[in-house]
Amino acid sequence: MKTAGLNSGLNRRDFLKTSATGGAALVVGFYIPWETLAQETPPSPPPNPFNAWVKIESDGQVALIVAKSEMGQGVRTSLPVILAEELEVDWARVKIQQAPTRTDIYRSLGTGGSSSVRTSYLPLRRAGAAAREMLITAAAERWGVARDTCFAQMGEVVHRPTGRRLAYAELVEAAAQLPLPDLETVPLKDPKNFRLIGKSIPRTDTPGKVDGSSRFGIDVRVPGMLYAVIARCPTFGGKAKGFNAEAAKKVPGVRHVVEIPAVGTGAFTAGGVAVVADNTWAALRGREALGAEWDRGPHAGETTASLWEQFRALAEKPGKVIRSEGDAAAALEKAPKKLEAIYELPFLAHATMEPMNCVADVRADRAEVWAPTQGPQWIQGAVAEAAGLEPRNVVVHTTLMGGGFGRRYQADFGVEAAQVSKAVSAPVMMVWTREDDMQHDFYRPAAYHRLQAALDNDGQPRAWLHRLYSTSISSFWDPPDRVKPEDSEVGGASDLAYAFPNLQVEYAPAKSGVPVAWWRSVEHSITGFVVESFLDEVAAAAGVDPFEFRLWLLAEPRKVADPVSPNSPPLDTERFKAVLKLAAEKAGWGKPLPKGRGRGIACVYSFQTYVAEVAEVTVRRDGGVKVDRVMCAVDCGTVINPDGVAAQMEGGVVYALSAALKGEITIREGAVQEGNFNDYDVLRVDEMPVVEVYTVPSTEAPTGTGEPGVPPLAPAVANAIFAATGKRLRRLPFRTSDLT
Repeated sequence: MKTAGLNSGLNRRDFLKTSATGGAALVVGFYIPWETLAQETPPSPPPNPFNAWVKIESDGQVALIVAKSEMGQGVRTSLPVILAEELEVDWARVKIQQAPTRTDIYRSLGTGGSSSVRTSYLPLRRAGAAAREMLITAAAERWGVARDTCFAQMGEVVHRPTGRRLAYAELVEAAAQLPLPDLETVPLKDPKNFRLIGKSIPRTDTPGKVDGSSRFGIDVRVPGMLYAVIARCPTFGGKAKGFNAEAAKKVPGVRHVVEIPAVGTGAFTAGGVAVVADNTWAALRGREALGAEWDRGPHAGETTASLWEQFRALAEKPGKVIRSEGDAAAALEKAPKKLEAIYELPFLAHATMEPMNCVADVRADRAEVWAPTQGPQWIQGAVAEAAGLEPRNVVVHTTLMGGGFGRRYQADFGVEAAQVSKAVSAPVMMVWTREDDMQHDFYRPAAYHRLQAALDNDGQPRAWLHRLYSTSISSFWDPPDRVKPEDSEVGGASDLAYAFPNLQVEYAPAKSGVPVAWWRSVEHSITGFVVESFLDEVAAAAGVDPFEFRLWLLAEPRKVADPVSPNSPPLDTERFKAVLKLAAEKAGWGKPLPKGRGRGIACVYSFQTYVAEVAEVTVRRDGGVKVDRVMCAVDCGTVINPDGVAAQMEGGVVYALSAALKGEITIREGAVQEGNFNDYDVLRVDEMPVVEVYTVPSTEAPTGTGEPGVPPLAPAVANAIFAATGKRLRRLPFRTSDLT
């Protein structure tokens, strides 16, 4: 398909017409400058503005090229539903195509931050409506009737007075010649007339996953492909100082042994020694034969214990003030009743079910990459740099992926594949074992939080002081002149919803050689646990039911801006309160439970979505914990697909519960000690609680659900454990020893 270029200098969204080989087609595309999206400051580096394409083919099918990555969250269903709704097509005739990594057309291919539906909703509606209006005009002109006597319905234009019908396929050629509508004024459907949005639509990616026809990254095969694994230094920042290449080459099937250098900030890789073979098994055996010796580098002395010593030292002094209202220090000094607590959270691995992998074919003048990636543009740029090519000469094919959770937003696995392919002049599949994946991840930061609160003689809350210390994502990734260590560390604490007359939030980063990055829900999985657990402590000290205490502190309607992201939509305490009430109602809050069983509540605003969860937990005499039920209430604005929302909340509960009960990455001699699911366990089927999901009816713009289900779970469980036992758990994961 040939396309005309987009003129990004126009003040309105640009449209273009084209014809497709083999038959006429109407293609609608659009460009949206970042500033026209939600009121949000773009992250650093800022994402490209969003584009999408719609193609109506001459056979009547409608293709939507999805410019987001499908990693199990259902984006290949939710985005087409939005388009098909306005376009007025038969859902059964919609087909899905993955967008090519063309930055001159698709301005935002990244998938993360629960942003796909939020940033696509209005653009896709407008694109579908524009195509619909052009088809109606084409039909009216063919019939020679007034345009307002025609309407679109299920892939046809209907003449109301006579009942005549024309299929979209019959109108495509004429419609493509018409003036392009202005997206700012194109008429959109009244939501009360939605046929698809708000309905539970079966996912388009399910059949292929059931019958095995879907292609994930690990399924890619190209002619002449070799297989590679890399021996990496166990210690972060280390490098090879010796290895036996000849011994590895004696293994049948091994073709090459190649040392590849580490790559720095922006596309970080550890470097190492690649063994390339005819199959993965031979490559793994060749790696074993290398006998590599390592220069352990500057971080060989780091341990989990040494990091915690650093945290404790940092906690003895104030950090950078992030938010300050009133005088928290003075209020604490004068208060008749004070509380203090320390909360500790470990590094966590992403542990996606499909380990990291990538196929790269690097030639002298071009490269082709097949990657299960959340950030195809990042992969494209990083591979181009590694291969010495212009990004336009690197083609990236985005495959399905077996989980992302933030891990697949990095470019390291693509860069490694490209480095090896270039060195051996052949297409290469780079395969990570589970141990590689666990021990060379980009981890959720470790964190240490110190909180203080004050109450007066009547139990009224007077002060809240929250000091946060963590290894910093920004400090790891960003150039020194752009580092803001608190970015991606304080959200959920800096925009505290609860009204304390004296409030202060501070932050200080800890130094560590452990690579960190975005883990599902980023900092909110940390701050959500800390804030909602400590708030329960304050409620208990005040002698007030924890649910009622939250409502009390939310009584005055307010909009709470985040000082770290002042241009993001503020937290609305009325919406926050509504999900709390819904979760409590559905859980039967206040109803008695058997001995040894407790109920806890927590609520977190993250990624512009409000989620409250109530957990019911049984604590056995031996300290074992069984989460029996989770009631989840979510306000994500307009719901596109109710089943999709429920699935995302359920998945968030599983992911969060695995971390709360089991997850911990420990460091010794600068290296991760865990290697597989035997020592980094995840939730098993028989441990899964009953999960019920309820959505708050809303006409607000839709927001995301991929990440917000995670943060409330751990504090809800911790608060339920307290209700059952009277014991507070302030460190993750929860340990039997803390309850016996």
